[in-house]
Amino acid sequence: MDYKEFGRTAHRSSRVIFGAAALGEVTQQEADRTLGLLLDHGINHIDTARSYGESELRIGPWMKQRRSAFFLASKTGMRTKAEALEELKQTLDRLKTDHLDLWQLHFLVDAQEWEAAMAEGGALEAAMEAKKQGLVRFIGVTGHGVDAPKAHLKSLKVYDFDAVLLPYNYTMLQNPVYNADMAQLLEVCSKRNVAVQTIKSLARGAYNPNEKTFATWYDALSDESSIEKAVHYVLSNEQLFLNSTGDIDLLPLLLKAAEKPIVRPTEEEMKTLVEKEGMKALFV
Repeated sequence: MDYKEFGRTAHRSSRVIFGAAALGEVTQQEADRTLGLLLDHGINHIDTARSYGESELRIGPWMKQRRSAFFLASKTGMRTKAEALEELKQTLDRLKTDHLDLWQLHFLVDAQEWEAAMAEGGALEAAMEAKKQGLVRFIGVTGHGVDAPKAHLKSLKVYDFDAVLLPYNYTMLQNPVYNADMAQLLEVCSKRNVAVQTIKSLARGAYNPNEKTFATWYDALSDESSIEKAVHYVLSNEQLFLNSTGDIDLLPLLLKAAEKPIVRPTEEEMKTLVEKEGMKALFV
């Protein structure tokens, strides 16, 4: 597994971050098997959220014995200070820890929600207060959809966030507006040493009705060679971290791909992959 400094945090993180949304609907036994897999592959960074079903509850037992082994991140979807602080209290209790390494304002893209979170009495104030109290060490912001990079650029003008998180894959970057916004965001993050986390590396597109196959809310790549190309496409950009798949059964193939020598697929190889898999941009 490759490792890289996670922005300005001084944490040397595995380039693959465990996206713990995958634990939202699994048993504790299944979660514990996943912990073994993470340890076997040297994953030292976990990303979850209060809204990810049972995820925080499944991770909590791990933290009793292995808190120091992981950089632990969670998220709040609340937009007011009071609600966010209450949710943080619940998160810490569920995770069985006295602090988070990273607390993120979740899915902060919608204009009205953004205004609420950034206003006086908003969620950003909660994050800043929690940091002063030692309940969180660093603060981040996350987003989905085609407006995510633009929203993050706006957020970074208001507060010096330590990390951002957003979609990054070949099909999304074929959108010229998204591509340009992403390039601008990556430049700003590079200059300010903001960690960039990416999601949806394995997305094929939206599910067709009644054809849900994986625990992910979107259709995902499952062929080993296809997964390898998709993973290498992301990790070949050394600025990026890859948050893993939302399905624990796809996780071994993603980790296997990440541990091979990273070779960036050519444009022709990616076009062939898109055609072979019938891939479409998840967000339009």
